[in-house]
Amino acid sequence: MQTDELPLISAMTDFYKQFYCYRKLFPKQDRHMLGARCENYIIVILESLYRAKYANRADKRQIINAASENLDLLKAFIRLLHELKIIPESKYLILQNKLQEAGKMLGGWIRSCA
Repeated sequence: MQTDELPLISAMTDFYKQFYCYRKLFPKQDRHMLGARCENYIIVILESLYRAKYANRADKRQIINAASENLDLLKAFIRLLHELKIIPESKYLILQNKLQEAGKMLGGWIRSCA
């Protein structure tokens, strides 16, 4: 981790690394459908966070709100992975805890932009 990195970006990067390891264990069909969809959301969130980090104050809130919406969608898809028994409960709980932590940080960033 770089010392000048935002904690939220570090948290989402760590989440991606964890998800990447788990995705390798998915059945092939699920890896290419739901797994790929989740991975795309993670990447879009990371892109948004980096854009927000460097955005001017007027644009920052809109970018962060978009990241928040994508985080909510990612949470729903991670829950679906668990409900379809693609990932076991132990891995699901690890991922959900990391997403909850990221969500709290993102919520704080949104409030600070108000």
